[in-house]
Amino acid sequence: MKKYFLLLFLISFTVYSFGQIKESQAIDSIFTEWNKTDVPGCALGIIKEGKLIYARGYGMANMEYDIPNSASSVFRIGSTSKQFTAACIVLLTEQRKLNLEDKLNSFFPDFPEYAKNITIQNLLNHTSGIRDYLTISYLKGYGDDEYYEDDDIMNWLINQSELNFNSGDEFLYSNSGYWLLGQIVNKVSGMSMADFANKEIFSPLGMSNTHFHNNHKQIVKNRASGYLPTDDESYEISMTTLDMIGDGGIFTTINDIKKWDDEYYYRNVLSNEFWTLMTKQGVLNNGEVIDYASGLDIGNYKGLKTISHGGAFVGFRAELVRFPENHFSVAIFANRGDANPTGMAYQVADIILKEDFKDIKVSNNKEIEKQEFINIKTSELKKFEGHYWNVAGSYSRKIYVKNDTLRYYRSETNESKLVPISKNEFKMIDVGVDVIIKFENEHKNQTMSVIIYGGKPINSEVYIPKKHTIEELKSREGTYYSKELNANYSLKIEDGSLMLYVNGTKTSPLKSIMENLFSNNDYGTFEFVKKEAGKDSGFRLAAGRVKNLEFKKK
Repeated sequence: MKKYFLLLFLISFTVYSFGQIKESQAIDSIFTEWNKTDVPGCALGIIKEGKLIYARGYGMANMEYDIPNSASSVFRIGSTSKQFTAACIVLLTEQRKLNLEDKLNSFFPDFPEYAKNITIQNLLNHTSGIRDYLTISYLKGYGDDEYYEDDDIMNWLINQSELNFNSGDEFLYSNSGYWLLGQIVNKVSGMSMADFANKEIFSPLGMSNTHFHNNHKQIVKNRASGYLPTDDESYEISMTTLDMIGDGGIFTTINDIKKWDDEYYYRNVLSNEFWTLMTKQGVLNNGEVIDYASGLDIGNYKGLKTISHGGAFVGFRAELVRFPENHFSVAIFANRGDANPTGMAYQVADIILKEDFKDIKVSNNKEIEKQEFINIKTSELKKFEGHYWNVAGSYSRKIYVKNDTLRYYRSETNESKLVPISKNEFKMIDVGVDVIIKFENEHKNQTMSVIIYGGKPINSEVYIPKKHTIEELKSREGTYYSKELNANYSLKIEDGSLMLYVNGTKTSPLKSIMENLFSNNDYGTFEFVKKEAGKDSGFRLAAGRVKNLEFKKK
């Protein structure tokens, strides 16, 4: 019994011992819905000038045993792990065991010819053009619980006859690149990346509760379980049996991540040159500098420089954002798949750094925020209605008016309200991030720009959807095969639309976009290719992080 009460005391101390800051009440209000004993939540760490000024848990780490989240809870942090994979690569360059200009084919000669043009630097910056293996898995028809191994992924990637784009031409986030970096660490170091990272990073920094999780059977003390909400407003466990690391795989705590953050500033173990390479932004073939460095996004928030990365996998979500000029960082590790820790981290920054933001009005007072909005007549709002096509991302968005409010429509279950802040600019609300939508008329073609956290505009152009006749749809019925996926996609007319079947499993209908272009909410964009006789010979599939995937009609 004494041990039980001692345990409760230690948990309470961990959760509340850093709570003596004047902003604690405002910060806690961000996590109100999670500050309960019957829901999963997160662990929060606020680091300022080398001190963990506020650290506590919200909600439960384990709902079966009523164990609360705390700064000592161990979370899977998804793609926030990528900076540690990059760190391993940078350390190997410092040890002169590899060069960032080394080509992919020198490590993996079984890749197609294009591997001769892909450098390690391309992999670090997501400019390689290599297709994302998680997307490939989904397109093959694999479910969330499907099991596969490193050898399977290598075979999938080697089987890709094309890239998304020529290496270095574009930036497109790809988990495959970082998985490959992990495989390179294995080859070059002569040990698993999990062991290399522990030897070179975690042990020297005293991060005793951090590791690359390359064995799903491994026992992890103080592990938080991942959860997803269900339709009946309860939760179910969301974990994985996959053992891939590189693109993800780090397990860590708030207390440990503070040590990693300290090393950025104090550099007791890792050199200045190391951090210079880690934060050096990528450059495209045309000379354009991109925001992505090595497992880190270099950005700007309300006039302040940021170094950050988020993560999302199964029932976990994570964010680590650093404001280097302010010696200030926020880490949020959540064990619920519906969390938005990125938005929450910036809300925390709004509270602590409100006096530091440059020439930007910051307020947490909702009444003041409302005054920033303006009124626009419904008739004026309707001028922005229409379907908008994003060429780079190969997706469609619909803008329409409902109840005198402009709506941003993604799918039947996913849309957002747009509130006007000027005659042609709107703020997207209830999304947890700072999103501005701007409309412009250029050469009689209306364009829509989406601007997230003041970043580079994502542009789409208005179009009129093509209405296909039944005869036109019938010409596209049939089965199509992808050699690169080793999968069959079938199209059948049902209820006046082309219904998609993946390996015999019914999914959802295709929606007409343009003459030879259709979209599908689950699998992406289908661009049909015609033979000389006018009949379709197949289609090209674009699905976010996978482009130009060829399907031939059987």
